[in-house]
Amino acid sequence: MSAFRKWTASFFLIVAGALTILAAEPATAGSVSVRIDISEQRMHVSVGGRPAYTWKVSTARRGYRTPIGNFRPKRLERTWYSTRYNGSPMPNSIFFYGGYAIHGTYEVRNLGRPVSHGCVRLAPQNARTLFDLVLKHGRGSTLITVVR
Repeated sequence: MSAFRKWTASFFLIVAGALTILAAEPATAGSVSVRIDISEQRMHVSVGGRPAYTWKVSTARRGYRTPIGNFRPKRLERTWYSTRYNGSPMPNSIFFYGGYAIHGTYEVRNLGRPVSHGCVRLAPQNARTLFDLVLKHGRGSTLITVVR
């Protein structure tokens, strides 16, 4: 094999390796990753690929559903009241799929158990922290993943 062919082969191996590493990088420095595990009733938040928070949540109770999949925040509302469930307060709402949102709840005693109509409930201070992170880093840099 000629020196040029050896060099070319080595070059392509290096480039392929670099592309593999870049493709495997899960998050950029300014990204927010929210992973909601329904079976655990926990939310794991990473910022820039580094674990930052783990909080108890409440998702859908029997007869209701919390959507499963990958989502981006669609709308942020610092102060919101449910138009469907008797004007229930939904502070620091991050809407991610139709009327489904991640939001604060004043029923903190129920966190860690599935009790909602489908939204993902958090303690008010945790909802505020998450809301501020999404606001700071941007909706386009935030990925919400909901798993069973």
